[in-house]
Amino acid sequence: MILYHGSNMFIDVVDLKKSKRAKDFGQGFYLSKESEQAKKMAELTTFRQSTGFPTITAFSIEDSFLSDCNLNIKIFEDYSEEWAEFVLMNRRNSTSVPVHPYDIVVGPIADDKVGVQIRRFMMGYISCQQLVEELSYINGPTIQYFFGTERAIKLLKRI
Repeated sequence: MILYHGSNMFIDVVDLKKSKRAKDFGQGFYLSKESEQAKKMAELTTFRQSTGFPTITAFSIEDSFLSDCNLNIKIFEDYSEEWAEFVLMNRRNSTSVPVHPYDIVVGPIADDKVGVQIRRFMMGYISCQQLVEELSYINGPTIQYFFGTERAIKLLKRI
């Protein structure tokens, strides 16, 4: 399988310490099966950081990686309350200490309105089910692959 990472620079070596905190599945390295999604992320990252150039780095990984017994893997098939609570838990964690035990997490990307919707939920303005609906992409789920440990990163081969 080929996975793509969009950034404002070419990624030669993945360094988890450079990953941002408080993301959907925590501090880690995010990829997509969709090169177009990676391209959008590269453009957004370049715009937000006002430096570099939109760049997509491709990685290969064995298709059987999800059945690797040596890794702790969580898969969210679709948007759900469990997924929303997981995203909320990770988005609220501003430390470098993970709030979950997973090496790899696979699941939908939250919509860009995450911060506003999480505040609405925490203030009791919307239910958890409404939070799920608000965070869902209008065009259906776009799946992201999170690699959060060195054991997981070792599975990726840059191409």
